[in-house]
Amino acid sequence: MRAPVIGDIIGSRQAADRRELHRRVEAALAGTGLAFTVGDEFQGSFATVGAAIDAALRVRLAVAPDIDIRFGIGWGAVTVLDAESGIQDGPGWWAARDAIEWTAAAQRQPGLALVRTAYRRQPDGTGPDPDAVNAALMCRDHLLGSLDDRSIRIMRGLLSEQAKKDIAKAEGISASAVSQRAGRDGLDLIVLASRHLRGIR
Repeated sequence: MRAPVIGDIIGSRQAADRRELHRRVEAALAGTGLAFTVGDEFQGSFATVGAAIDAALRVRLAVAPDIDIRFGIGWGAVTVLDAESGIQDGPGWWAARDAIEWTAAAQRQPGLALVRTAYRRQPDGTGPDPDAVNAALMCRDHLLGSLDDRSIRIMRGLLSEQAKKDIAKAEGISASAVSQRAGRDGLDLIVLASRHLRGIR
C-alpha cells in the first residue's frame, strides 16, 4: 500500500522559456521523491498520505508564485511492473490519476478556482477518509492561493522552521511585521494545518 503522487505544471505551454521552466521545477523536485516522467508531469510514491501531501506542498511553494502546479494524491495497492525501469501500476496510481483529473476540472469552477490538490483512495475503503482530507486540502489551497509574493516567501521560511526574526531580516522588515502578516494572512494556521496533514497515516 502506497500513496502515489502525480503532479502537473499548469499553463506550461504558454511559458516563454519551457526549458527554464522545467529546470526550475526539476530543482524543486530534488530530494522529494518526485521526478519528471513525460512532458510536464512528474510522479512519485510515498509510505503515507501525509508524506505525499507534505511533498506536494513543498514543491508547490518552492516554485510559487511564478509556476503553478496541480496535484493528485492516491492511496492503494501499487504493483511494480518493471523493476529495472521502476514502472508501477495498480489501484493506488489509478486513484492518484482520478484525483488530479478532478483537480483540473475543479479549477474551472469559480468557487474552486484556487484548488490545487485532491486525494482519492482505492475502492475498498482502506486508507484515510477522502472527505475529511479533501476538506482540509481545499481550505489550505484557498489560503495559499490568496497569498501575495512576500507572504509566500514568509510561508516557506515558517515551514522550514526558520525563526521569525531571521525571516524578517531576510525580508528587510521588522519581526513584528512578520508576526502581523502571519496572523492576518493565516500563515501560522497553514503551518499548523500542514503539520496535522503531514501526520496522516
